[in-house]
Order: sequence, then C-alpha cells, then structure tokens
Amino acid sequence: MDKNYTATFMVDQTPEEVFAAINNVRDWWTGEIEGSTDKLGDEFTYRYKDLHYSKQKVTELVPNKKVVWRVLDGYLNFVEDKTEWKGTEITFDISKKGDKTEVRFSHVGLVPENQCYNACSDGWSYYINGSLRDLITTGKGYPKDTEI
Repeated sequence: MDKNYTATFMVDQTPEEVFAAINNVRDWWTGEIEGSTDKLGDEFTYRYKDLHYSKQKVTELVPNKKVVWRVLDGYLNFVEDKTEWKGTEITFDISKKGDKTEVRFSHVGLVPENQCYNACSDGWSYYINGSLRDLITTGKGYPKDTEI
C-alpha cells in the first residue's frame, strides 16, 4: 500500500493547461519563491516566514504529462527532525481520462511516520485540491497566509 501523501482530482481543462498551471508555482503556493520553476534542472527555494524552507530541483519534466521536484534541502521549524523533507520527491502526474484531465499529486517520502505528516498533508490538501485546482479551473489560485 502506498503510504506517501497523495491527492487526485479531475478537471475539464486540457493537459497543456494543467501542466502550465503546475509550473506556475508562485500562483498557487504561498510564501517566497526564488528561482525558476518551469525548466528541467531548475532549482528554486520556497520560504514561509521562519517555519518552512525548502530547496527543490526540477528533475523530471515531461510536457503535459509529468513534473517531478526533488527536495535538495529542507528545514521545518515545527518538528523535531527539521530535515524531514530532504531527499523526498514531489510529483505531479497528468493524464487524459475521456474528456477530462486527471491530476495525481504525490509527495514521495511524506509518510504517516513523519512528525510533519498531519500538518504537511493538511497544507498540501489545501494547495493541491484548493489553490492549484482553482488556478487550473478559474485562472486564479489563492495562496494564503498558510505554511506547508
């Protein structure tokens, strides 16, 4: 059984529109994002106040099908093991299902044994099922004053 955090949703938009929205990270994930997020090999940092810092590298980019970020470094100040995210992978799989597009998000390595699992999975749920989905369907995400 897959214990990694995953979230899946369907939208009416095309895989091209979904792919573009995912790579437009600043419009759906709150906090300070530095660096480019939409080319293979890009590295970017995410920072939310003093609670969360992570550095991601775009390790896989298959147009309209898949996006993978490897977390190169991370610091979460609200858990004992501050580096729980380091070495994990954040993946977005995009597939056509009839006249709809399915988005399957997974944070590989974010498992229930992690201290941050509940808080982090709640945050991801908000961003993936809420902000990213709305960015795809309405053209406007809503990153708010929430950390993940």
